[in-house]
Amino acid sequence: MLNTQIAIIGGGLAGLTAAIHLSQKGLKVILFEKDEFPHHKVCGEYLSREILPYLESLSIDLKKLNAPVINRMKFSSVKGKIVESEMQLGGLGISRYNLDNLLYEEAKSSGCEIIHSNVTAVVFKEGHFNITASDSTEVRAEFVLGAFGKRSNIDKILNREFIQEQSGWLAVKAHYKIKPELYPINLVSLHNFKGGYCGLSRTEMDTVNVCYLATYKSFKKHKNTEEYKSKVLMKNPKLKEFFQNARLEFEKELAIAQISFDKKSLIENHVLMIGDSAGLIHPLCGNGMAMAIHSAKIASENLISFYEETDLTRSDIEDQYILEWNQNFRTRIKAGRILQKILLNQSLADFSQKIIRRFPGILPYIIKKTHGNQIYV
Repeated sequence: MLNTQIAIIGGGLAGLTAAIHLSQKGLKVILFEKDEFPHHKVCGEYLSREILPYLESLSIDLKKLNAPVINRMKFSSVKGKIVESEMQLGGLGISRYNLDNLLYEEAKSSGCEIIHSNVTAVVFKEGHFNITASDSTEVRAEFVLGAFGKRSNIDKILNREFIQEQSGWLAVKAHYKIKPELYPINLVSLHNFKGGYCGLSRTEMDTVNVCYLATYKSFKKHKNTEEYKSKVLMKNPKLKEFFQNARLEFEKELAIAQISFDKKSLIENHVLMIGDSAGLIHPLCGNGMAMAIHSAKIASENLISFYEETDLTRSDIEDQYILEWNQNFRTRIKAGRILQKILLNQSLADFSQKIIRRFPGILPYIIKKTHGNQIYV
């Protein structure tokens, strides 16, 4: 059996960032990730600039990826009517393929041990965790961070409440090639369609990432994603214009089902949840990547405090993590839920767009409500 101070289950943005932060502070960390790197993930691939100072403090240099800077936002209704705005803070268009791989290499060089295996059991007993993986690896850990994403077999193992409910959401993602003059490098756009919404933004791979969220109810009437794209998404004139001029770069689109936006517990059987495991902001807010990384920062700083200050208990760490997570994210997630309800109601979406066109200052305010301030260390 291997022994470690902290085990992290999941090698996405949150898990890898926490691994880097904790390892750089001299703590012993083991991270479990079932997939090899690099690989694509279903994601909007827009990284808010709010998180950049924190990444720089970890010596993570995103400049080497040459990600395009995004500072304009455009939104279209189902009928193709447009509202647009400058983005005060903005972000980067960056693929999970390259960003996750960059963090993976940094985690390894920071001293984190990475085990490529699927976790099959997590048991807390007598003040420590026993973790078992599918390759028979066994790890004893003092703390565990759950970074296993939107929906996982670990959620079932831990008997989390949300996993018992069926969720009616499907997400689909792919990269497309299109001429620069037909889709500006500095633009992120959100396009409403009947049953969901679709985000577009350029990446450092000279592609446009297309990621849409659809209700299963609207999707199940169609045979596959290609038919759904042609018969539903392309009813929006702006999406039709894009797809008619773009070429699919992936062999096939990536899809995940059963995405839950329900409230999730931040602590489950003493496992500290980070990233999407802790809570998922609606993709239309464009801030999930930054929030995942920020949650890793909060959890890491609390664990570092535990090892540096002898009077802190496990309960102290858990209570402080819940407090800080809610202070930073609860309002944004609530704003995302409200926005989603508006966008999925065509009459409300059309009415809100009319208001925004009359009072254009409202859109930057909405964007700000779903983003945070720059995170300095």
